[in-house]
Order: sequence, then structure tokens, then C-alpha cells
Amino acid sequence: MSERQHPYFSRIVIPLLCVLALLVATIFGNPSQASAHTRASSSLASAFDQAANEFGIPAELLKAICYMEGRLSNHGGSPSIDQGYGCMHLVKNKHADTLDQASRLLDVSTNQLKSDIATNIRGGAAVLRDQALQLSTNSTLPASLNNWYNVVAAYSHATTRSTATMYADAAYTILKKGFSATTEHGEAIYLAPQNVIANKGTLRGMKTTEGLPTGCVDDGKTDYPGAIDCILDPQTFDCNAVSANASCTYESAKRPEDLPINFVAIHDIEGSAQAGLNIFQDVHSGVSIHYVVDADGTVYQLVHDTDITYHGGNYWYNQRSIGIEHAGFDATGFQWYNAAEYLGSAKLVAYLLTKYNIPLDREHLLSHATLPSPSASSTPNHVDPGPYWLWTYYMDLINKQGVPYPDEEENSHIITLQPSTDENPEKMNGTETPANFNYFYLYNGPSTASGLIPHGSDSDITDGTNNIETNMSYAYLDKVTDPAGTGYTMYKIWYGEQTHLHDKTVSYFANAKTAWLAVPPGAAVESTGTLVSLNLSNATAAKIYGSPIDTDYYQIGDAPNGAIFASKIRTTEANGTVWYEINYNHRQAWVPAYEATVVQNVCE
Repeated sequence: MSERQHPYFSRIVIPLLCVLALLVATIFGNPSQASAHTRASSSLASAFDQAANEFGIPAELLKAICYMEGRLSNHGGSPSIDQGYGCMHLVKNKHADTLDQASRLLDVSTNQLKSDIATNIRGGAAVLRDQALQLSTNSTLPASLNNWYNVVAAYSHATTRSTATMYADAAYTILKKGFSATTEHGEAIYLAPQNVIANKGTLRGMKTTEGLPTGCVDDGKTDYPGAIDCILDPQTFDCNAVSANASCTYESAKRPEDLPINFVAIHDIEGSAQAGLNIFQDVHSGVSIHYVVDADGTVYQLVHDTDITYHGGNYWYNQRSIGIEHAGFDATGFQWYNAAEYLGSAKLVAYLLTKYNIPLDREHLLSHATLPSPSASSTPNHVDPGPYWLWTYYMDLINKQGVPYPDEEENSHIITLQPSTDENPEKMNGTETPANFNYFYLYNGPSTASGLIPHGSDSDITDGTNNIETNMSYAYLDKVTDPAGTGYTMYKIWYGEQTHLHDKTVSYFANAKTAWLAVPPGAAVESTGTLVSLNLSNATAAKIYGSPIDTDYYQIGDAPNGAIFASKIRTTEANGTVWYEINYNHRQAWVPAYEATVVQNVCE
């Protein structure tokens, strides 16, 4: 099958194949290279101790890096988006090649480094030792854990010094706090909090891996401190500065004075950061973005926050949002987004949410996939960053930067979905594997045996027409335990089904119907929001819009009178009309207040 496989293939078959591959590698190893050192240890804890003794690296440091990079997982031997492997993230990319370096230092195959976590830890230890000796003035290893700071920074192979220190700071935060976690094979790993003070003086003379991309300079003249300045020339790219017939990619503005900044939108590039920069630095591309986050956590700024970029496919949202692109692919969940990219993005978003007073929730922190098309006649909007982006983990990182979650009263009939693979930082949170597929599916009846509701594609893993994303909130009418015996809870919700996708004349117009949402145990939590009941006078159905603009062009669907949705945003537009945002299907939508009534209870 292609990369865009059926969700059940990704959630069940691939993980089993990965486990089988790991078992084979663990039991048989590599006949030509097997040795006492290269065979997998019987436990991960002993693997850390053995590597520490062999290479003179503190076991605590190995645990911290393995936890930060891979959450104690080898990811089934599959690469990160940065082409890094295993819990020590041994990379082979344009920045560095620690995978082949470790292979040479250990005299083992790269395949063994990818598939055997004990060998991967040894490889990381060997690379750290080699790096430490190169950085040392007297060819000795650091005498204390405090003095490994510059080695950890260098291990990141970051493009900029600020990104390298961000990486080292994150590792030392883990050392200070410690952790207690369980591996994918059920082994408990413990790191006691360390009394450590990073010696940042060891960074003197540190060099980064390479020069900056063309058109970018590290001059500090960016809105976000620490971003690399790739800001486009307004005389070439600004639609308000060039002639009417010239190509352009963004509009200068004075936000938030002339327009509010209410949203941050998360995208992936469908490629590398450089591929994204190539597009956004092309005046003929017709698209633009405020920021690009590289796989190593480096942030590039292309357009000022005050200006309007063309990134969301919906102009109303473009006017009110800041867009962030990430190196990566929406469909390839087996290529995991690595720790540095999540961390670099989380620090940027925390800065933006604080600066513009934007709440930390999924209604304001959008994915491209939850941002609606402006009209039913428009091409369906994009689906990035896809089903493998770990929203709970990501939002927790933002929260740890000092951004609080909204303090609002919970509603017993509104749930927010958080998958068990992503809900607890101490239980493998942050591990990108095929099992971490993060879409929740809807069924025709109160059983997973009733069949999925009508949808666009069985083969496209990113298809968003019969499912919803993690951390989104929905009103439910009823719930039952799945009679098919899965252990799931089935929640009855109103959902905008695109029922005409397979008609002879395809239509993206949606009709709200009741459907049953399948939720694994522990993945639904009581949430906040307002219940709104729709009721359009003199009509049987209320109109649903892709933007808060009440003209028929912007209508994307409808809902029967009496349908109930969850809303977390209420806005008043320039003409005085009050609007409610609702989570209509996989995406947001809008209803005018004259169609909606706030209710306290759910009634069918």
C-alpha cells in the first residue's frame, strides 16, 4: 500500500510488524557482528549502565537524552523527519551523520543501530564521548555532569547557537526534574532528580553546523527573539506595495491595531524547511507564512506578525492569524517529529499566545486541518500537520513555557479528546509511532460494528471527512459502551457529513447528522464551552458558514433545527452581527447568533 494507508492498517498492522522486526533483531542480532556488547541488553536500565561504563558517559545523561528524543523508544527502527534513528536520535542528514559515525565507532551495522535500542544507546554514548574529546582542551572527558553542557549542545547539531542551547537546556531540565516512565515493553525506568547546575561557560568558542539559508541572516531584527531573519522585501512581495498586475504573496497591515490576532495556525511543509523557504521566497508562489520551524528547532521568520500572510486557504482566518510551517509530512506518521522541532515550535507559540493574549486551546491554536474552507465551492482545505502530530504533548510543552490553560467552568456534556498514547508525559508521551494515530472515527450507529459514516477515502490516511482530531471539543447527546466489545465508549454527536463526495457531480456541502464517535478508554475528558442549539426561523435547517460572513457564498453546510454543538468562541463582526464558532465536523464553522440559542442541557 502507499504512504497514505487505511487508518486501521497504520494503527494495528504496522505496529505488529514493527514489534516482530524488533523481536527478530533482538533474538538473532547480526550474525557477522554479534558480540557481548552489540547484543540487546535484557533490560533498558542495564543498557544505560553498560554504555555509561563502556564510554565514560554519565548514565543519567544518556537516560535524559533517550527520554527527551525518543521517550525510551526506538520507534520501530523508522526515522524521524530529521532522518534520526532511535531514542538517541542518531542522524544522517545535511547537518550531521552521527548514524554512520556510531556505526564506525562500534563496528556494527547501521541497521542494528536503528533496530536495537541497546545498540542505539551505545552508539549515542560513543558519539557523545567522541564529541566531548574533540571539545576538550586536554583530551579528557568532563569531570562532572555540570560540564557536559557544551557536549549536549553540540550533540544537537543545530544550525544556530540559540537552538543548540535550547536543546541543551531541555536536557538539563529533565536531569534536574528526573522522571519515572515505562518503556514500550513495560519496563520501568527511573531517573532521580539531579543536583545539577549547567556550566554554560563551556560553550565558549562553540561552532554551529553550517551557514544560514540564502536570504537569511542572524541579526536580531525579528519579532520573535531568537528567530533567524528571512523577512521578505516588501517592495517585491507586499501586495500593497507592488503594482496591481505584479505577483505578490502577502499584505502589509498594522495588526492588532486594524485587525485582531486571534489564532495561531500549525502547518507542515510536506518537505524540509529549506523546501519551504524556497517556496515562500518565490514571489510567484502566491503563498506566504510568518514562521518556519526546522527539524532541529531553528525558527525562521519571513513576514512580520503585523502583516497578513496567505497560508490558511480562508481569507478571514488569514486576516486574524499567525501561520507557522514545520518541516514534515502529514501522512508519514512513521517519520516522527523529533523533540527539538516540537520544543522550538512550542517556545515560539508560547511567545505568540502571551504577546497577543490568545487562549491555549485547540479552538485558537488551529491546525490547517481544522481550519474550514471559506465556501462549499472551494477546494477542500488542507489536512496538515496530520494524524500523527501529538497535540497533547505539544500543548503541554507550551503550557510549561508559562502559558496557562483557560480557567473556565466545565460542561458535563462537552468532551475533549486526548488519546492514551499522548495524554501523559510520564507514559510515553511524545513518542511518534504508527500506534499514535490521532484521529477518532465516527460510526453510523452505537457500535463499531455499524460501519463508518460516509467519507471521502478508505486509502487516504489523512482523510478528514469521518473523524475528528485530538484535543478538539464536542457536545454529546448520549453515550454507551461499544457492544462490539472493543472497550470503547460510543458518544452520540452532531457532525457535518459531506454526503455528496461520491455523487456524479461532487459537492463539498455538508449536512449535519447524528453519528457515534468511538473513543478508547480514558481518552475523553470533561471540557469547557457553551452549548448552542441551532434554530433558523421559517426554515427546517440552520445555515453553517466557513467564515462569520452571512452571505450564501460562505455557506458550507446546514444543520437541522435543534442540532446542538459546542462553542468556545463568540465574536462580533464589523456590521454588528454576533457569531458563534462551532466544531462542526473535522473543522470549525460559524453560525450567527440569530440562528443559535445558548442552552444548559442536551435534549434530543
